[in-house]
Amino acid sequence: MFCEVLDFIFPPSCPVCNASVSEQGTLCSDCWAKFNWISDPKCCVCGYPFPANLDLGSHPLCPVCASGKNELDWLRAACVYDEFSRNIMLPFKHAGQIRYNKIMSRAMIMALREVEGWRFEVGGNGQQPPTSYFLPPALIIPVPLAYRRLWKRGYNQAALLSRPISRHLNLPIDVGSVRRKYRPDMGHKNAKQRAENIRGVFEVVRPDAIKGKTILLVDDVMTTGATFAELRRVLKRAGAKAVYGVVFCRVVRAI
Repeated sequence: MFCEVLDFIFPPSCPVCNASVSEQGTLCSDCWAKFNWISDPKCCVCGYPFPANLDLGSHPLCPVCASGKNELDWLRAACVYDEFSRNIMLPFKHAGQIRYNKIMSRAMIMALREVEGWRFEVGGNGQQPPTSYFLPPALIIPVPLAYRRLWKRGYNQAALLSRPISRHLNLPIDVGSVRRKYRPDMGHKNAKQRAENIRGVFEVVRPDAIKGKTILLVDDVMTTGATFAELRRVLKRAGAKAVYGVVFCRVVRAI
């Protein structure tokens, strides 16, 4: 009843263009169509999108994952980082526009739904079948912020995105097992500089909570993958069984 009254006083509108919608926090059809949503064909490990006209079989691998240099054991992104998704992601991340949280987290949940039962098949070369394994995640870790940045911003955007994902997957959120040291912003650094800047920035302070677990990392955007790669390194060293990830958008470059 309260929600109905609230909708009557403040009619639901698209958070991007303010057009009328049926439910608070949802996109109108025009704005939905402007996103570059990631769908098949894509890499079965990292979710890197391939051109739609390519037939790469049921378990395609991008060159990075085929060479074993993937940042995570498994990754999905809802959409490509471009001008339209940037106009939502950046205000959400830096300007306190948390009204975008609902549409971003819903899109991320949709990106996770494609894998029924968390059963992944990786590898295979046409002669040998892919390896199939079943490792459902045990907990969610939002990519941590350094205390100085958290105090300045007032919130961790990854933690906000994690809450509806946690409810949907019925998984606990762990925000205390990994700490992050402060480093200067990486916004204008290239891939090599980002990897050097992020090295050693994370510390597992509760390895007992990590050991033997399959972990799902949550963040808003993946650029070069340096943050995820470093988190995977320290979590695996602390005994994590596997490290997955999900983001709202990812930078897509030619590979």
